[in-house]
Amino acid sequence: MLRRRVLAAAMAGMMALTMFTGCGDKSEKDDNVLRVGMECAYAPFNWTQDSDTTPDGSKAVKIYGSDYYAYGYDVAVAQMLADELGMELEIHKVEWSSIGISMDAGDYDCIIAGMGRTAEREMSYAFTDPYYYRDNCIVVKKGGAYENVTKLSDLAGTGCKVTTQLGTGWVPLLDQVEGAETGANYETTSECFMAISNGTADVCIVDLPTAQSAALTNDDLVIITLDESDTFSGDDEMVNVCIATRKDDTELRDKIQGAMDAIGWNDKEKMDDLMSKVISQQPAAN
Repeated sequence: MLRRRVLAAAMAGMMALTMFTGCGDKSEKDDNVLRVGMECAYAPFNWTQDSDTTPDGSKAVKIYGSDYYAYGYDVAVAQMLADELGMELEIHKVEWSSIGISMDAGDYDCIIAGMGRTAEREMSYAFTDPYYYRDNCIVVKKGGAYENVTKLSDLAGTGCKVTTQLGTGWVPLLDQVEGAETGANYETTSECFMAISNGTADVCIVDLPTAQSAALTNDDLVIITLDESDTFSGDDEMVNVCIATRKDDTELRDKIQGAMDAIGWNDKEKMDDLMSKVISQQPAAN
């Protein structure tokens, strides 16, 4: 009986040792993963596709917990940074409205999702330098009443219905369209463009790359870059697209910033070249 008890105790000890060793290995492996949150529904910054292949041979990344893959500007940048850091890349798909909440909950460790660095967001997150600089524009319907607009003042007093994506720095710009009707804003930019197409909205405020991406597969959209002398004010914050970490995780923020510096990702020409490339790679469904 005593022998059995000794043997059982020895086996239990071995199992416990194995369990702790396994946990240690998992922790070490997890520390080597760059976990990134994004919509996977915001082309050309990020989108969802069925396979890991792209027309130019670049590899899309499998979405965590899914049979689908993500690609786009954000994914390409995230992969370069992960490679530079010697880390695996893990993409987590999340709705824009909860992207910060999910990071704070620990579902992933950083956001690379076309997020503009604003004063309000800097109260909640730590940001890197910009990894993209974008211009803003408006999108209207081809053949519609606003197709020939060139200035913000051209919209004043028209009673046009304006829209944009929820939870973005474009929302405050809606009030700058004098006399406009502010109706529903939408969870995704795709829904914004659909609202323009079906007449639910007349004017959408958005960034230029996203508008260009949408126009590739929707020929009833017209992109208008307003005259610099008569355009929105206070939208400079939306130009700086940065990577966010949790406010107290400056260690990871600095680690990512170091990788950006190492690969020279502060060159606007490089950024624009990559954006042009990924726009040409997106599937028709995006």
